[in-house]
Amino acid sequence: MDSSHVRIQFPHLFLLFWEHLQRDRKIHAYVNIGFVHSFLRRLHICTWICAFKMSTLYTYPNNFRAYKGLIAAQYSGAQVKVASDFVFGETNKTEAFLKKFPSGKVPALQTADGKYLFESNAIAYYLSNAQLKGANDFEKAEVLQWLEFAENELLPAACALVFPSISIMQYNKNNFEAAKEDVRRALGVLNARLLDHTYLVGERITLADIVCFANLLNLYEHVLDPAFRATVVNVNRWFLTILNQPQVKAVVKDFKLCTKPSQFDAKKFAEYQGKSGGQQQQQQQQQQQQQQKKEKPQKEKKEQPKKEKEPEEEMDAAEAALSLEPKTKDPFDAMPKGTFNFDDFKRFYSNEEEAKSIPYFWEKFDPENYSIWYGEYKYPEELTKVFMSCNLITGMFQRLDKMRKQAFASVCLFGEDNNSTISGIWVWRGQDLAFTLSPDWQVDYEVYDWKKLDAKSEETKKLVAQYFSWTGTDKAGLLPTSSLNKCFTTNIPKAYQY
Repeated sequence: MDSSHVRIQFPHLFLLFWEHLQRDRKIHAYVNIGFVHSFLRRLHICTWICAFKMSTLYTYPNNFRAYKGLIAAQYSGAQVKVASDFVFGETNKTEAFLKKFPSGKVPALQTADGKYLFESNAIAYYLSNAQLKGANDFEKAEVLQWLEFAENELLPAACALVFPSISIMQYNKNNFEAAKEDVRRALGVLNARLLDHTYLVGERITLADIVCFANLLNLYEHVLDPAFRATVVNVNRWFLTILNQPQVKAVVKDFKLCTKPSQFDAKKFAEYQGKSGGQQQQQQQQQQQQQQKKEKPQKEKKEQPKKEKEPEEEMDAAEAALSLEPKTKDPFDAMPKGTFNFDDFKRFYSNEEEAKSIPYFWEKFDPENYSIWYGEYKYPEELTKVFMSCNLITGMFQRLDKMRKQAFASVCLFGEDNNSTISGIWVWRGQDLAFTLSPDWQVDYEVYDWKKLDAKSEETKKLVAQYFSWTGTDKAGLLPTSSLNKCFTTNIPKAYQY
């Protein structure tokens, strides 16, 4: 990308040189005085100095974030070169680089006049011309709107879906499925906009198109197969239109659409982790070895004679009161432990499909010492916005934090704004309602109706399967809002873990 991009500048320089030759001929045709020769020589020198004075972009190869600025420069004619001596992970950690770009992030731009910019959208904006920024005040605001959408809605969802697929992030089933829903939702917004618009803003390509396009590149390369793309035909048409622009093809080379989604590979992930964290682990091991060497001679020394015990300091009133307070115990400690291992199940549930994790639950479940409960929110008529309903579940989970080790729940939010319900399946140690065991757990439970389920009945098994897999409907036939459902777990990274 580096060398080819630099070569693109020379046609511009050649045309500039040719323009000056033609101007020279016209001047000589009408004026033949000595000072003209001196003037033209100076003009040529100044022109060539300006032409070769370029901004420098620091980035690693094939960085979709850097593409934003490079594509913008292709449209605006801004002179940019990619730093050929930049090494990611080394150059951006040097004192000289951090002095210019304190965040240490790339892409980073040093302008032709010696100023510094970081963050890809800011760089792309600087390298854009008036057309890319919007033709009027409203279009400028629209461009900004789509830049915000690209960074806050599109990119987080895309990264959460792409990174596990290409094995640079740990795969987690629930996270992955939630990210897939977020991507569908974001693409749906774009698809609706592009139903009757060729471009996102106005009648020509703007920075809005460039930034959204760049943020979608990894999705279209690694995840969005033909079946997925068939659901967003307007986005596909727009994406291919942008991709095939000469200014874009000059930067994004040899791009191929996804034919089969990339799959997480545990071996590749381990190798990636080794490369990224190996040096740090090695340093830690060396430090531990040095520490052990220091401690060993101390252990071998003869014991020194014990010093006389120093008199203890008297405690003040506050310390004395604290020392008398009983240490808090886990309310579940008084109950038989049983054989069901919550951590083991939660880990299995997090990393496997429901087709495996639900049978695994029933295989390991101990009905003698653990119980299953159904909880339903009492006041669905008071639920308005789904995100506010979601916050109700979140707050409850946070207040039950000390209950996590001995409990698991899958709570679903069904329906839509102003027509929703909340219900879920809970599992905990013991046979009675767990919330009464501690005053700290009694803040929220009274706004739910609780029903103990028969672990041996087929009806319970169907209900558990429905809630553990976030499928089916509630009693009113409302569908679950899958991306907002919650799992109450502990120490296991999950989608929406609280």
